[in-house]
Amino acid sequence: MAENDKENGALLLLKYKETGDKSLRNSVIMAYMSIVKYAALSTRNMYLKFAETDDIINEATIALMGAIETFDPQKGVKFETYASIKVRGAIIDFIRRQDFVPRSVRRFAKEYDAAYAALYSALDREPEAKELAEYMNLSLERFESYTAQAATAQTLSFEDLVTNTGFDIPDGTDDDGMWSSEASVHRQEKMRYLAEAIKSLKERERLVVTLYYYEKLRFSDIAKVLDISESRACQIHAQAVMKMKKYMKDYINQ
Repeated sequence: MAENDKENGALLLLKYKETGDKSLRNSVIMAYMSIVKYAALSTRNMYLKFAETDDIINEATIALMGAIETFDPQKGVKFETYASIKVRGAIIDFIRRQDFVPRSVRRFAKEYDAAYAALYSALDREPEAKELAEYMNLSLERFESYTAQAATAQTLSFEDLVTNTGFDIPDGTDDDGMWSSEASVHRQEKMRYLAEAIKSLKERERLVVTLYYYEKLRFSDIAKVLDISESRACQIHAQAVMKMKKYMKDYINQ
């Protein structure tokens, strides 16, 4: 949002919270629609194959309306921060409700997690695809096919890890929902570990993560950038997510 839009939106929001005027609420929604649009754009790789962007925007807009109603200006939190968390959470919940990932793919993703952890511990290094395939009693071709299919499941699994550990929360909250300096410091520490997890990836994996999460490219577009197949781009992404999950879990459980 432009600075003037932020100021106007904040003033409209305060006035609505004071008066309850529904016409003002509509103006507040319009003032903060950029939050909805950004959230829909930043998660599009997770829903494009099974949902229309309009459906996601509808869910996000409802969440924005809810955030307007529950927001408490007295807590000293920026509404943009509060609403962004609510809107993104609503989108992830919507994706979860679709149950679009087949059970067999979910099962493979879990077995992949277990196999990767076991081999990493036994070998004291990152296991190669052929080693994982052999450990899981799969041909390399079938293993790579399953890995590509599991890419979305791995993405949502990583989203859960990120959300549940507060990486997507810009300022942090305490148990009462109040925003505190302690929570902010905790969040900064977690962000540092996440940055280190990304740094630990191989160059191509880092590039895929950057293009997917920061540049918001689709796997088909990433494949063109790297001159590889779309399924290979999915595989690289899934491997990168697996490594980041392991890195973060080691931190969380230490």
